[in-house]
Amino acid sequence: MERATLARPYAEALAKLAGESRSWGLWSERLALLALVVGDAQVQSLATNPGVPGARVAEIILAVCGEQLGAEGGNLTSLLAENKRLAFLPEIVSLFEALKADQEGELTAHVTSAFPLSAGQMAGLVAKLEAKFGRKVTADQSVDSELIGGVVIQVGDEVMDASVRGGLEALAVTLKA
Repeated sequence: MERATLARPYAEALAKLAGESRSWGLWSERLALLALVVGDAQVQSLATNPGVPGARVAEIILAVCGEQLGAEGGNLTSLLAENKRLAFLPEIVSLFEALKADQEGELTAHVTSAFPLSAGQMAGLVAKLEAKFGRKVTADQSVDSELIGGVVIQVGDEVMDASVRGGLEALAVTLKA
């Protein structure tokens, strides 16, 4: 089973809870802290050790986090530890943040370019995406030299390929037809 499939119910439950209590930001902070602590190598080795009960792993994580997780964050930690789902925390955080952005009317764009884009180029691209989608857009950037030139932009499940490699692949398909 795919990791996102196992993480989705947790993220959706947290999103429902955050929406009802209007605490999206608080839950983002709690999840970021929890992911940071669970990402520690020593905590990971404890969490994956079959000889250490989930309740003990949760106690250790909660001791490290102190009161910052609150009672609800503590309950989440215990639930994840006892169900051996702490390893899925990165996916839970990612899905939760996507639900949060959707709730706030915000889209996330992943921009892949052949060369790093300047801040001005990214700002111009974000402005065009905001005009196209009619929503606030935040963008992250990665570089893939195999694109040769241009950009590939992914917003949700929509992909806009304006790369040289994409153009060459389309031309090859046309020539083979």
